Amino acid sequence: MDKLVYTAATGLRAHMSAQAAIANNMANASTTGFRADRVVFDRIELKGDGTQFEARMPASEEVTDADRAAGAVQSTGRALDVAVNGTAAWLAVQAADGSEAYTRRGDLTVAPTGVLQTGDGFPVLGQSGPITLPPYDSLTIGPDGSISIVAQGDATGQPQIIDRLKLASTTGSNTVKGLDNLLRVKGGGALPADMDATVQAGALEGSNVNLTQALVDMIENQRSYEVQANLMKEAKSMDESSAQLLRMPS
Repeated sequence: MDKLVYTAATGLRAHMSAQAAIANNMANASTTGFRADRVVFDRIELKGDGTQFEARMPASEEVTDADRAAGAVQSTGRALDVAVNGTAAWLAVQAADGSEAYTRRGDLTVAPTGVLQTGDGFPVLGQSGPITLPPYDSLTIGPDGSISIVAQGDATGQPQIIDRLKLASTTGSNTVKGLDNLLRVKGGGALPADMDATVQAGALEGSNVNLTQALVDMIENQRSYEVQANLMKEAKSMDESSAQLLRMPS
């Protein structure tokens, strides 16, 4: 009986996590560069003593995987907007904990301090760290990610290359998506720059969430949840029947 209850409870937890992931995908259907979360169900792991297996859900601080398919690219004409070409290359940024991470979000802005950052506030990395821009009159980003500016007050009007966006390829690397929508190397570390990667300036890549499929997944997941809930009810009913048999006079 305990095993039946445990199985049902494990299923309920898994489907609750799946529902949360689906809801998060739907909420970010219009978020620039968002990659849809993949639903991760219970993982079977060996206990510490090595004698038996146990199932457990990922904790909230652990990472999940994501759908790596590309989103639709739309032209914006804005100088600081970039869309990374292909699906393997990602834009390197500095995460909140100071580590190197990767994103497809290309709606770049310049902070008051001159630091180039993504729309969600992560500093963009160049060839030797976060990119800082001096005051400028005009800015262009080349296909290779090179950033050129005409310095403020420069009478010559000649553009100068300040830095180059670090574009890293995930091909052949074990990478996972974090809860902050950033990609990281599993176990830590950083990816080398991909010198062949290119960007499209004046354009943005949208979310790759398919709302129709997300709705279908939500309905299917809800039905599976109800099956697990009914299994829990059956376990309770069976337990009550067993208790009644034990109370019968001999």
